[in-house]
Amino acid sequence: MQLLKERYGKKDMEIHKENTEQFAGIEYGDKNFDIEKYFGQMNDPTCSSYIKGPCGDFMEFYLAVDSRGRIEDISYYTEGCGATRTCAAAVCIMALNKTIIDALSISAGEVISKIKGLPEDHKHCAILSVSTLYRAIADYLLLP
Repeated sequence: MQLLKERYGKKDMEIHKENTEQFAGIEYGDKNFDIEKYFGQMNDPTCSSYIKGPCGDFMEFYLAVDSRGRIEDISYYTEGCGATRTCAAAVCIMALNKTIIDALSISAGEVISKIKGLPEDHKHCAILSVSTLYRAIADYLLLP
C-alpha cells in the first residue's frame, strides 16, 4: 500500500480505489449495467485506435491521458453486438484512472472473469476490446 501511495498521490489512490470497487463484475445482459456510459467518439483524444475483429465487428477506443500518464477519460465506439459493447464498457471501467502502464495489465481473461455468463461464442469480444485498448496505448506511447 505504501508503494502505491508513493506511486500515486492520495487523490489518485482514492479515485483508483473507487473505480476498482465500483466494478467487481456483472452478469451478462444485466439491464442495470450501463454499457452506454462510455459509448461514443471523443472529440479531442490524446490517442485512439481502431480494430476490426474476426467476427466482422469493429471497435474504436479513445483515451484522454493527463501529463502524468493517467487515463483521465476513455470511451469506445462500435456498431457491434451487445457482447462487444459489454466487453468494451468493462474495459473502460477497468482502465479509467489507471496509468498507461497499469492499463497494460488488463487482460482478456480478466474481462471474461468480470462478465459472468458471457456466452462462449462471444468471448472473442473481450480479446477485441483489450486489443483495441492496447493499440490506443501504443498510439500514445508513439507520440512525439
